[in-house]
Amino acid sequence: MTENLNYRMTTPDTATSSPSHAPSKARHWILGFVLLLLGAAAVWYWGGEAAPPPQARNRFFGPRGPNFATPVRAAEVRKENIEVQIRALGTVTPLNTVTVRSRLDGELVRVLFSEGQMVREGQLLAEIDPRPYQVALAQAEGQMQENEARLKNAEGDLERYRKLLAEGLITAQQVTTQEALVQQYRGALQANQAQVNNARLQLSYTRIVAPISGRLGLRQVDPGNLIRSSDPNGLVVITQVKPISVIFTVPEADLQAVLNGLRQEREMPVEAWDRGDSQKLADGLLRTIDNQIDTTTGTIKLRATFANADEQLFPNQFVNVRLRVRTIRDTTVIPSAAVQRASFGTFVYVIKPEDSTVTIRRITLGPAQDTRVSVTEGLEPGELIVLEGVDDLTEGARIEIIPDGAPGRAPQPAAAESTPPAEGGSRPAGRRP
Repeated sequence: MTENLNYRMTTPDTATSSPSHAPSKARHWILGFVLLLLGAAAVWYWGGEAAPPPQARNRFFGPRGPNFATPVRAAEVRKENIEVQIRALGTVTPLNTVTVRSRLDGELVRVLFSEGQMVREGQLLAEIDPRPYQVALAQAEGQMQENEARLKNAEGDLERYRKLLAEGLITAQQVTTQEALVQQYRGALQANQAQVNNARLQLSYTRIVAPISGRLGLRQVDPGNLIRSSDPNGLVVITQVKPISVIFTVPEADLQAVLNGLRQEREMPVEAWDRGDSQKLADGLLRTIDNQIDTTTGTIKLRATFANADEQLFPNQFVNVRLRVRTIRDTTVIPSAAVQRASFGTFVYVIKPEDSTVTIRRITLGPAQDTRVSVTEGLEPGELIVLEGVDDLTEGARIEIIPDGAPGRAPQPAAAESTPPAEGGSRPAGRRP
């Protein structure tokens, strides 16, 4: 009976102690794993060869004391001129493009140009066999000479008839008939002269000349071929490249600014930039505005002309266009890279020179030009603002200004917090300088 009672009394204790032992072992394993991770992080942070940059350390482990200074580059707020520009996409379009065709039918006997050659107006390009047209000219000249002789004879007879009429030897009817014959020969001679002129003109068309100055394209016909005035491809295409134009479109909302600029300046400067908008190709002037707005796109076409002396612009080339509509003089200007944006608007970090700290200043932006932007409210000329190194800045943060041209470096502790080792001493083991 006693043995059964003891069994009953000890059995519950043994059953209840077993579950409490398992969680205890699990906690030990978890604690050991956490300590292992912390040890690895400490080794990685203090002595690892691939230690993170100071900015990353600060983000995870906090700043290094109250005197920690963030290196930044600064820019001064200035008073400068800002050119208000309209940017658009344009296509280089020749002022004149001519397909050179023969005005006559005949054999092409000579080609006197090279493909891609620059030619001037009136320059001889090719020749057609002139012999058939020389024959036609000779026939017309012969017919004219025959009629000249007949007219001369008829005029002599008319003079004699008039004398005989004065003496009463012939009737007036004979004189009138002779006068009509003279007029007939004169009309025939005039028609002959027109035929001669036409034959000479046709003969001149056997010499094909450049109608405009420009650059030649590829040759369409080889010598020895029979060509016709109705050939669709012609002989060659000439494209005028000096000067040249660019056609571009601007939004309807910018039209009034363009019109105001034309009324004030009459000639508005236009710049043509390459496809990447990184290199300026040419400077020109706005020449004309289209007479209606495209209702499908809400834009209007404009044409600007360029001297293109160095031939940087090529027909059908895609370019970026910058049209200057006005100039804002003596306005507050800062680099665009210094502007920061947040939910409350645009701001910059203004440097306080008395204690080398920064403060957040809200600003109102105006027109921009390239890497500069005007500020209408919030800044005064002469103030210093942070240009580079704003990632780790907050209100009141200490900064250290890096001079222009100096290489950037990682943030370092301030002089008051860092104590150089004594001469002959050594740094702590595992810590990098």
